[in-house]
Amino acid sequence: MLAFAPLHSAATAAATAVSWLADTLTPLAGGAATAAAIVLFTVGIRLLISPLTVAQVRGERRRAALAPEIRDLSQRYADDPARLQSELVALYRQAGANPVAGCLPTLLQAPFFLVMYRLFATGDGLDHAGSPGLLHERLAGVPLGWHLGDGLSGPVVAVFGLLLVALLALAWWSSRRIRRAATATGAPAEGPSAVLGRLMPLLPFSTVLLALVVPLAAVLYLVTTTGWTALEQAILRRPQTADIDKR
Repeated sequence: MLAFAPLHSAATAAATAVSWLADTLTPLAGGAATAAAIVLFTVGIRLLISPLTVAQVRGERRRAALAPEIRDLSQRYADDPARLQSELVALYRQAGANPVAGCLPTLLQAPFFLVMYRLFATGDGLDHAGSPGLLHERLAGVPLGWHLGDGLSGPVVAVFGLLLVALLALAWWSSRRIRRAATATGAPAEGPSAVLGRLMPLLPFSTVLLALVVPLAAVLYLVTTTGWTALEQAILRRPQTADIDKR
């Protein structure tokens, strides 16, 4: 379908890159070369969008600086949610802060994941990349195109189990960080912003649910990109990190 032509073209380009990486890594990684190529390809994409993550941190710091004023507004207009929301919007606009800017890097990854899912779940682009057997490559004896629903065996339980545990740990860490950030910024208890604040800590666990239904190749992507996000957040939010806003 013409509507999916851009997605197909992107899948073809991704297949070419992953195939090239796999061929390059084969002397070092052997049978795990394709899995390693997926990890490296994902890291490369995350490096490309890292400036957005820096912008996200800047926005969060601006919102944290507004915490006293947000608390004051929340107390002043506690009985008037509509007025509170309008005052908060005006405050954010005046300070150049965006209360939902933190979602941008995650949203930007969605098209990339669609490409990866199409590539490894349907094989779209693989024939054009010259690697029709890519989905049949294995990691610890499990095909990269394998789903949990395809059947459980010793290797499948071990590989998927390890990756799911990693995703669960990363989701817990991310959820805890989001809750702390919300507390630091003095998020309001009422209004649309409050609803968003309650939903945001739950979003990291969606990766665990998604991993239950996607192929192993896509699970590798999820673990890699989620782990990269955790590492980025830990580095960018170190106490000794220089204040990015002053640069």
